[in-house]
Amino acid sequence: MKRIAVLTSGGDAPGMNAAIRAIVRKGIYEGFEVYGINYGYAGLVAGDIRRLSAEDVGDIVGRGGTCLYSARYPEFANREGQEKGIEQLKKFGIEGLVVIGGDGSYQGAVALTKLGFPTVGVPGTIDNDIPGTDYTIGFDTAINTVLESIDRLRDTASSHMRTFIVEVMGRNAGDIALWTGIGTGAEQIIIPEHGFHLDEIGEAIKEGRKNGKKHTIIVLAEGVMTGAELKEELCQFDPESDTRVTVLGHVQRGGAPTARDRVLASRFGAKAIDLLKEDIGGVCVGIRNGEIIYNDIVDTLENGKHVPNLDLYTLNKEISF
Repeated sequence: MKRIAVLTSGGDAPGMNAAIRAIVRKGIYEGFEVYGINYGYAGLVAGDIRRLSAEDVGDIVGRGGTCLYSARYPEFANREGQEKGIEQLKKFGIEGLVVIGGDGSYQGAVALTKLGFPTVGVPGTIDNDIPGTDYTIGFDTAINTVLESIDRLRDTASSHMRTFIVEVMGRNAGDIALWTGIGTGAEQIIIPEHGFHLDEIGEAIKEGRKNGKKHTIIVLAEGVMTGAELKEELCQFDPESDTRVTVLGHVQRGGAPTARDRVLASRFGAKAIDLLKEDIGGVCVGIRNGEIIYNDIVDTLENGKHVPNLDLYTLNKEISF
């Protein structure tokens, strides 16, 4: 294997550029020609492919987003789109592919793997919802962005004795809500992976006011319901509560990656090159207990399941009163 490529797909995540940089420079160091594919699977099918030099990835380690851009391309779910992608890879003489992204990106990597093309998946998503790894690229930066925002909201919540519902991203996973809820001392955390009772939350808010609490912070994972829906339901239990909703939205995806995300992305990228150097494809990299690992990507995606650390949920119940 002498010629490889890298693409980013799906939602951007801080640290993707650090991973691209590591893949390009480690690849060149190991004797590969490295090509970048613009706009994910859409660019792959369109043949938007260019050779990358070490200079092309200079000064990107600290930038958010992705220098290779990203695009939604649902057509890649079809066999015809997948085969067109492989045709383009063969046209450029590319023998191995690194895919950086989340669940949808991994689905594309699995499809290429099943068609016999050597592919390595690198987990890049702020949601931290990919099986086979403790953490994904972008998660640490995202939760630090949310932490700063909620800390600011707490100031105004205390000044007006308000309840703030903060809706955070995460798709169907509650990791962002769990980590930021603990980190900001939120009174309530609501996630898809754990049941909750609105009447209990309403009573807890009223009890807190009686005990002199100046505010209530509720961190809500978007996979449960919207912040507006939660506010409407809570007001039925506690009409006197002055409740406001803040939806942080895509600001959680932006910004310079943290040191942890830069290092994690660099380690993931280097591992992907090590695997392709040994002609190992059809795998995805991850981190377990601090060690960089890899697993079969088909088995990981089809049989694996991401489970958040629900001990954090229990901990918040014990210390948030």
